[in-house]
Amino acid sequence: MTNTIKTALLLGSLTFLFVWIGGELGGSQGAVIAFIAAAAMNFWAYWGSHKAVLKHYHAQEAAPGDRLNRIVTELADRGKLYKPKVYIVPERTPNAFATGRNPKHAAVAATAGLLELLNDDELAAVMAHELAHVKHRDTLIGTIASTFAGAMAMLAQISRYGGVRSNQKKSNPIMLLFIVIGAPLAALIIRMTVSRVREYAADEESAHLSGKPLSLASALGKIRTGVGKTPLTRGNPAHAHMFIINPFMGGLANLFSSHPPAEERIRRLQALAKKAV
Repeated sequence: MTNTIKTALLLGSLTFLFVWIGGELGGSQGAVIAFIAAAAMNFWAYWGSHKAVLKHYHAQEAAPGDRLNRIVTELADRGKLYKPKVYIVPERTPNAFATGRNPKHAAVAATAGLLELLNDDELAAVMAHELAHVKHRDTLIGTIASTFAGAMAMLAQISRYGGVRSNQKKSNPIMLLFIVIGAPLAALIIRMTVSRVREYAADEESAHLSGKPLSLASALGKIRTGVGKTPLTRGNPAHAHMFIINPFMGGLANLFSSHPPAEERIRRLQALAKKAV
């Protein structure tokens, strides 16, 4: 099953879950209001949050002749992609991210720590991963998943105060518990799984674009170690899904991480390299 089909099935599951929960409430009006509210919040996030994110991390646009800018330009030319704006984040922790609403309005960023840690091949593989996110509009996919997950959480709150559709269901504590707790948790897990599927897809795209899957595998290993040694100083957990490696590792952050385990990503990249031989 391809990553695209997996993503479509997961988003379809979110839609079905949302519609079903809406039907269990006292009419469809609450579901419509919840969806509109969640969509409005995510609409702002989709159109304007990239500027806020870059500002939050004090990102500075890279000079035209900068090493990072040169590598991104070469990758974009090779893949016949729109070249996004390139930024450097003055952070010692090694990491990178992509942001922006579509390929024509996108940016990729790398931390100063990443630039020091990786060689050119590894850095190119990491930036190819970020370009893959831009190419496949993963920001949009994440926004759709977040909209439904957020609306589900709002429906759960509505059900706490407004009850569910019938007296029979009101007297069913298991159904009420599922609507209030189970459905939002299921939506969170589906949203997390969508993100993980897109991370695997971006890894595969990076392997094809850079032509060096082992360089990305090496980079992921270095970044994972570096993130553990040097935490993100001004990080926001809401931004965790943007980074190539979750900068907030440990405890429940790993269990509900938007990223698949680095070990599994490395294993898959090593398998890709063997197939290419």
